[in-house]
Amino acid sequence: MPFAPILRSGFTACLAALLLGAASLADAAELSGIAVIVAPGSTLRDLDKHELALIYKRKKRLWPDGRRIAPVNLPAGQNIRKAFSVAILGHTPEEMDDYWRDQYFHGELPPFVASSEEAVIRLVATTPGAIGYVPACLADKRVNVVLTIDDGLPCPR
Repeated sequence: MPFAPILRSGFTACLAALLLGAASLADAAELSGIAVIVAPGSTLRDLDKHELALIYKRKKRLWPDGRRIAPVNLPAGQNIRKAFSVAILGHTPEEMDDYWRDQYFHGELPPFVASSEEAVIRLVATTPGAIGYVPACLADKRVNVVLTIDDGLPCPR
């Protein structure tokens, strides 16, 4: 049967295509927005993008209860940082460098940079006044989500 090897290879190719399609559907199910998070004891329940931009540009420094705001960033090279920066500040982290150089001469420093999403969660959960962002799929009961930015980034789990 000269056609048997051809049928087998065709069947194998179709099966591989189906499996790859199923994998990409599973990946699509793992897309996540960006969750802006605060400590669970915070009185803040929601936040808008404009106010968040003021916080991350260090133009708004105090919460309504008088507590000092401590914004936390992820490293500039991470995709979630880039997506957050563009969505909220309108610029990439690299484009914000000039802003921060100028602010430095006015005595302002950029937000603290945590090394990972887990570090942001732990820091925000334990630091009064802290605010940060992580993939929405990683936000858990240790923090409160006050804003979700629908960006469609893959969940890093």
